Amino acid sequence: MAPQTAGTTRSLLMLLLALVLPAALTTGVATSAPASADPAGTTTASTTASTTASTTAGRGGADRYRNPLAPRVPGDGTVDSCADPAVLRGQQRGDPHWYLYCTTDPLNDEDLDETGALRFHPVPMMRSRDLVHWTYVGDALPEPPTWAAEGAGLWAPDVVWSEATRRYYLTFVVTDTDDALRGPDACPSTGDSAIGVATSTSPTGPWTVSDSPVVPPRPDPEADCAFFWTFDPDVLGDAVGATSVLYYGSYYGGLHATRIAFGRDGITTTGSPTMVAIGNRYEGTTVVRRDGWYHLFASATNCCNGPLTSYGVFSGRSRSPLGPFVDRDGRSLLAGRVGGSPVLLPNGNRWLGVGHNTVLTDAAGQWWTIYHAVDRDDPYFATDPGFTKRPALLDRLTWREGWPEVRSGRWASDGPEPAPVTRRGDRGSREPGPPAPLRPGRPLAAFSDDFTDGLDPAWTWVREPDPATYAVEGGALRWATQAGDLAREVNTASVLTRPAPRGDHVVEARVLLDLPPEGCCQNFVQAGVVLYGDDDRYLKLAHVSIWETRQTEWATEVPPDATDPDLPRYGNGVVGAPGEETWLRVVVDRRPGPDHYTAFTRSDGGRWVRGGTWTHDLGPDSRIGLVAMGGEGYTARFLEVRTSELSGSRR
Repeated sequence: MAPQTAGTTRSLLMLLLALVLPAALTTGVATSAPASADPAGTTTASTTASTTASTTAGRGGADRYRNPLAPRVPGDGTVDSCADPAVLRGQQRGDPHWYLYCTTDPLNDEDLDETGALRFHPVPMMRSRDLVHWTYVGDALPEPPTWAAEGAGLWAPDVVWSEATRRYYLTFVVTDTDDALRGPDACPSTGDSAIGVATSTSPTGPWTVSDSPVVPPRPDPEADCAFFWTFDPDVLGDAVGATSVLYYGSYYGGLHATRIAFGRDGITTTGSPTMVAIGNRYEGTTVVRRDGWYHLFASATNCCNGPLTSYGVFSGRSRSPLGPFVDRDGRSLLAGRVGGSPVLLPNGNRWLGVGHNTVLTDAAGQWWTIYHAVDRDDPYFATDPGFTKRPALLDRLTWREGWPEVRSGRWASDGPEPAPVTRRGDRGSREPGPPAPLRPGRPLAAFSDDFTDGLDPAWTWVREPDPATYAVEGGALRWATQAGDLAREVNTASVLTRPAPRGDHVVEARVLLDLPPEGCCQNFVQAGVVLYGDDDRYLKLAHVSIWETRQTEWATEVPPDATDPDLPRYGNGVVGAPGEETWLRVVVDRRPGPDHYTAFTRSDGGRWVRGGTWTHDLGPDSRIGLVAMGGEGYTARFLEVRTSELSGSRR
């Protein structure tokens, strides 16, 4: 996705959600500061320096490594933020290196100009022989395109090599274009983003920027002077011929693919764009081909929410590079009940916001992914609290029954790991095994209700609604959705609660919400389960309507920070697609310190889909709760709430 600076929003969707309903799924970030070319430009650094990620050497490179990757800056320092990473192996004869490209950002906390302001590097470039030891070698785009508006950000690079033209092609986002690009009658606008391209005979430049965009700004025909987000380019393949496919797009407008041709001076589109994912769900596309399938990786939710970032990667696949892409349950990425199989989500360790990935294979044929993340313990640039820092991480990409998962579903690593193989003939390492299953154990009837004999007396209301809006009938709790909400300062929704077990446990709720499966806009009607400490301390898993989509939102809220009330209090991720009937499961794993809460969803009798893990301290008297909120006019039916011990737990 995109970089941001504290206090300045560039996300139309995020602004709308904040104004309309704070509990909605927020998805944007803020605009970049103007780019700076200092230091290093496009020249190759003469000093070779290694990252702190590696430990011991062997197998033609590092034997083991540890996240994050932290490329050395010759002279001093490391690259501590590499958002939207893209990686490419050198394609010319005799080049043993890999190359890493990042979105425009400061390199680290000390990267300051003479005024003390953070210095922004326009597409930093790194080089490595083994994917572990990296060296910063300069900035790709010291001068922006002539058609970029003043102060435009240069984001989300992707680089490929064309055998047909013997050139490298660097595609990138220009966040704002000069109004003149759209003609003399164009409305004055910001946010009219486009995809640019630069060419070079070297993977580190110098780069020659094309004097016109590959994909120009795309007006929204249903809005006045508004533009779809033309973000996050990805060209199919690393080494291509004369043609390929370009993917681009984001939340506002969805993801698209179009066929392209390579020329000596740039790229031209040769076909009409095809939508491959519905709007308001995905961004950060990467597509790879494996065993006759095209696998689309894309990221969901807010990339840059500091210590409450729950960004993550999902996938779909197709026999055609233009789709349609479906997840492992056959759900389309174009459907209103939008599909997508989790590839990488927060797992409860220090790494949050794990997303916008790039995919590669090493010399042994093992698959890997590099992605950005947020360090729970160091989420912001030191001089600019609220400006999220996103280091690059490297992890093994495994395949199960033809579907990708990072580390067999263990997700981001935070300890020593076997390094990639970079010398042909060397053997790879064993794949990591899957994580221990989180399953319900012995039922806990005292904490459950099947709604067959009225409302169990253990339930009590926080802000009881009008009695005419709810009833227990036909083996279900029927509850009309409310206009209220439960988010930050807005605490107007009713919450039906009962005590929760003190030990490890699993809470499941089966819910029907009569939203239409397609169409806009029932913002932000939802129904689901909460783990409730109070109005400022809870977790929520709900079936929710977000513009033209229906999703399951996995959210958390924390109390305001007494030292900085502007820090985020609400964070959210997403899990599997909802259905006519949606099962919502939260696993509560008591730990010393914050407890771990992991979400699962299941729809219409399908399989359980595991979501991310939040850590939280709800206090000793936390409760199980239900909500039906976000807008009037719909009805939720809770068929049961089932609580169990966590299988295998001794707590």
